[in-house]
Amino acid sequence: MSSDEDYVYDEESGEWMPASELAAKRAAQDTVEVRDAVGNLLADGDAVTLIKDLEVKGAGQTLKRGTLISSIRLTGDAQEIDCKYPGIKGLVLRAEFVKKR
Repeated sequence: MSSDEDYVYDEESGEWMPASELAAKRAAQDTVEVRDAVGNLLADGDAVTLIKDLEVKGAGQTLKRGTLISSIRLTGDAQEIDCKYPGIKGLVLRAEFVKKR
């Protein structure tokens, strides 16, 4: 069995493995699963609905239960999602307060 691929040492497992396999393993570890209030997996571009009234600090506004937020973006944090809403800049919501549409 001959291969042109470079092998690298994985310090976690203590094994030598192909570089592409190690890169894929690290990429899988870096992905964060973001789930809504009922356990649905969220992804970039999803539309969500608020499950409770939320006061938006600094905006002097309250977003009511049932408000539709379209086109969310994941932040890399398992509990936070970045949202756009008219009149509010830089809105970040906690995933526990939304439900996927």
